Amino acid sequence: MPTHSLSVDTPLRIAGKDYQSRLLVGTGKYQNEQETQSAIEASGAQIVTVAIRRTNIGQDSKLPNLLDFISPDKYTLLPNTAGCYTAKEAIRTCQLARELLDGHHLVKLEVLGDEKTLFPDVIATLQAAEHLVKEDFQVMVYTNDDPIIAKRFEEIGCVAVMPLAAPIGSGLGIRNPLNILTIIENAKVPILVDAGVGTASDAAIAMELGCDGVLMNTAIACARQPILMAQAMKKAIEAGREAFLAGRMPRKRYASASSPLEGLFF
Repeated sequence: MPTHSLSVDTPLRIAGKDYQSRLLVGTGKYQNEQETQSAIEASGAQIVTVAIRRTNIGQDSKLPNLLDFISPDKYTLLPNTAGCYTAKEAIRTCQLARELLDGHHLVKLEVLGDEKTLFPDVIATLQAAEHLVKEDFQVMVYTNDDPIIAKRFEEIGCVAVMPLAAPIGSGLGIRNPLNILTIIENAKVPILVDAGVGTASDAAIAMELGCDGVLMNTAIACARQPILMAQAMKKAIEAGREAFLAGRMPRKRYASASSPLEGLFF
C-alpha cells in the first residue's frame, strides 16, 4: 500500500478544474432560499447541483431566481436532470441548462427508471451519456453500484461517475461498500458517492473507502437542523479523507496490546 501524506494530497479535479472541497450539495427540500444559502455556506461546498426541471434559474421571470441566492460567481453550478425518465427528456434538460447558463457544459446526468425507488434506468442513462458527450457536455453521471457499468460510463467519456450508496433520499448509507471499492479501484476518473447518505458517518465511510467526493442533498436539507448538519458533513468529509490518506490499521481477530509486555520495569 502506498504511503500517503496530507502535504501531498491533491485537490478534487473535475473536468480540468480543481476544488478544495470534496463535498457537493444540492438545493432542494429546504424551507426557504435563506436556509438553502446558509446551509450551503456552512457546508463549504464549491459545487452546487440544481434540478433544472424543479428550480427556477431564469425560466420564469415572475418567480424567485435561485441564482440570486446561489451566485455562479461563487459556486460551480451543476445543473442536473432530476425528474427525467427517458434519455430524450434528460438530453433536452441539459440543452436547456446550457442555454440558461450561457453555454455551461458541466452537467449531472440522471435518468430514473422507477418512481418508487428512483433507481436509475441504466440503459437510458448510457444512451443519454453517449449523446451528451458527443455534444461536448462534461457529464457527471448518476448510476447504480455496478462496477462494469461504472467503467462503461468512463469509457464513454463521462468526467465523473457517481454510484448510489442507497436509493435517493433513503438515508440508508452505503449498502454495498465492496462494489463501491471495486469501482474506485478500476477508475481513472473521479468517483463520487451520490444518493443514500443519511448522516456524517455515512459520508466519512465513503471517503475512507477512497471516494473522491460525496454529493448529497436530503441528508442536510431534511435534518432537524440543516445548517448544523451541513457543518457536520463538512467535517466528516475532511476526516474521512484524512483517514484514507493515513491508511487504517489492519483488522485483527484478536486483541493486540497497545503497549508490549516486553521491557516492563516491574
